[in-house]
Amino acid sequence: MDVMSTIESQDFSNLRIDLHSHTKFSDGGLTPQELIERATNFQIDVLAITDHDTVSALDIANNYISEKKYALNLINGIEISTAWQGFEIHIVGLNIDRTHPALLSLIESQQVARESRAMTMGEKLAKCGFDGIYEKAKELANGGSLTRAHFAKVLLQQGSISKMQAAFDKYIGKGKRAYVKPNWCSIKEAIDAIHQAGGTAVMAHPVRYDLSTKWLRRLVIQFKEEGGDGLEIVLPQMSNDQRQLMLNFCLEYHLHASMGSDFHHPNKWSDLGRNLRMPEKALPIWSLWPEKLRSEMLTR
Repeated sequence: MDVMSTIESQDFSNLRIDLHSHTKFSDGGLTPQELIERATNFQIDVLAITDHDTVSALDIANNYISEKKYALNLINGIEISTAWQGFEIHIVGLNIDRTHPALLSLIESQQVARESRAMTMGEKLAKCGFDGIYEKAKELANGGSLTRAHFAKVLLQQGSISKMQAAFDKYIGKGKRAYVKPNWCSIKEAIDAIHQAGGTAVMAHPVRYDLSTKWLRRLVIQFKEEGGDGLEIVLPQMSNDQRQLMLNFCLEYHLHASMGSDFHHPNKWSDLGRNLRMPEKALPIWSLWPEKLRSEMLTR
């Protein structure tokens, strides 16, 4: 694998880059405007908004940046849920055309799958003694992608659980009473839609899938074979061994590297830009982007 030139590495290393964040249009806690304000206050130079199976926040965020004349480079993104060997694997699309028909078609089918899953989850939670959770979760989502986090928030708000994680541990996590297996698209379908929309396909947070190194390698190999471009190898909370493993996978399978906080709401563990620094030997995902965009990243 080629390595960045010294000059290019030095130029981009001066930037604060976060390529994974969420808004209220999926399971984030902030509006697009609030997220942009936080990124600006944290002196983020390049930010990708990557909501789950939706691009609804992107126009709002872009317009807000223009209106405020902020020197923040926003990368249009999305995080697509996929199914692989019984696991839910997330694929991030970066620098996408948010209006491309292939992408919009996939988003529509994903949203249908989300709605069907949510309704069934609501029925199962009712059998657990929690009536009307689906309707309340849908109201909380307010037109955005309906996720399990919305169900967890409702259970927390009404005092049925003491903390968010308890909803997953007791009811809606894999193997629990109200869990519903999702009907997501395949990894290849997600990658193809992202590529048709002119974007780069990145496997989100590979170290979080509770896979052995052997199975993680299998996943990375298939991702590469199906056209994937890069791995998200830098997250705020990672051990040195995890960082090295992810870098090794990139080098071994000729994949580019991405990094992001996976920001959902303000907290001390994974805030915007926290502990995000690209390893020297990695070839960053933005090296695949048009030269014009990379120049804008350096000059804004």
